[in-house]
Amino acid sequence: MTQQLPSFPSTAEPELTGVRNFRDVGGLPTVDGRRVRPGALFRSGHLAHATEEDAAFLASLGLHTVFDFRNAADQALEGPDVELPGVRNVNIPLTDPADGAEFWTMVRNGDLDQLRDLLGDGKAAARMRYAYHSIITERTAEHGRVLHALAEDSVPALMHCAAGKDRAGLSIVVALLAVGVEREAIEADYLKSNDPHRRYKVHRSDSSPAGMSPEVMELLAPLFDARAEYLHTAYAAIEETWGSTERYLGDGLGLSGETRDRLRGRLLEG
Repeated sequence: MTQQLPSFPSTAEPELTGVRNFRDVGGLPTVDGRRVRPGALFRSGHLAHATEEDAAFLASLGLHTVFDFRNAADQALEGPDVELPGVRNVNIPLTDPADGAEFWTMVRNGDLDQLRDLLGDGKAAARMRYAYHSIITERTAEHGRVLHALAEDSVPALMHCAAGKDRAGLSIVVALLAVGVEREAIEADYLKSNDPHRRYKVHRSDSSPAGMSPEVMELLAPLFDARAEYLHTAYAAIEETWGSTERYLGDGLGLSGETRDRLRGRLLEG
């Protein structure tokens, strides 16, 4: 189940044809009354299928850096990002909640019985929760690297993975926590990935009514949903491992007070 939270102001969103789940997180409010600066931090799915018009729009954003959190298997499947003039591309692979070629082969090619065995009885959602916990607890070096880069010179920045939901979604969450964005606003932005025009398209080798039946789609749904429970798992991992968000940012990610001040200066208005 997904839940609806209040929407928060952001810049107008373009109609991109080959890039899904794109948005500017500008406008999100912080706990101290400031807002994320529009045009500073963007998120999306992969850029491999961007059209010429999409690429022209992305080039117009004045991006300094594109952070690509896909792994080699993702890039082999989807292709490399389109080249944007004057933009630095940084690939920092993060754990894929559906990691492993064999798993994705099953998602695409498995019959109903195989999918029931792989994903049924809550196993798909459990896999997602495990992945979110792991990304938080095991990828501190990667997230610390991203936040230090944003604090130094990498803004405006775009973060993406394959669908722009999990790996990029959590990286955006970490950046927003670091500058003090309200958790309600973070969750509302995270859940936007469920909007029909943003969702990652499910690719099945059997696209017949049987291969795309309601039961098949229900089994696959936990992999393609943005669910509040996944985000709450990430927050719980922070509390269980470090005791607080402040200690996670300082001890886990190695952010000094000075670095966080620079990060706020890069990403926040005022």
